[in-house]
Amino acid sequence: MEPGSSTPDGTRGSPRTAAGVQDAPAAPTAERQPAEEGSSREDAAAIAVIVADAGWRRLVARAEPLARRAVRAALAEDAAAGTISVLLTGDRELRRLNGQHRGIDKSTNVLSFPGDAPGHLGDIALALGVVRREARAAGREPAAHLAHLVAHGTLHLLGHDHLSAGQARRMERAEARAMARLRLPNPWKGLAA
Repeated sequence: MEPGSSTPDGTRGSPRTAAGVQDAPAAPTAERQPAEEGSSREDAAAIAVIVADAGWRRLVARAEPLARRAVRAALAEDAAAGTISVLLTGDRELRRLNGQHRGIDKSTNVLSFPGDAPGHLGDIALALGVVRREARAAGREPAAHLAHLVAHGTLHLLGHDHLSAGQARRMERAEARAMARLRLPNPWKGLAA
């Protein structure tokens, strides 16, 4: 998976259009996570999910709530809070974003853009066609693959990465724990190390 966790010049700041959220044609649906005991309402996560390609709703029933749950499951790794936007779009948009922000002229499954303001953890974008093809090739349910990639992108926003073998192992374990919180299969189980 390609992290998309930094801009092509290596900075970690989020581009102003982040995951294309400001340009998305569909209105976001946001849900604020209820405050945990001992925390304030201001510490809760606000998650906006934008479905810019209606094909997501055909591929994954209740894609928006699943994406929100996956963000929260990954945020539990660091007890993090803040705002995150998830853009569910098509391959063409991910190719444009990947080219614009990473200098790579191809679509990818998920990109994450760290936030550039206090309380804004960042933005995540996923490509429908790539996710559908990967799920089919791996024999996975599209919903489980979507949840895994949203958790993966969220972990990038929390500072996790997979550039070295040690980082990759730690990130894979964090992803497996997030998937367990969702009661979904470990995406790494049965894969050769």
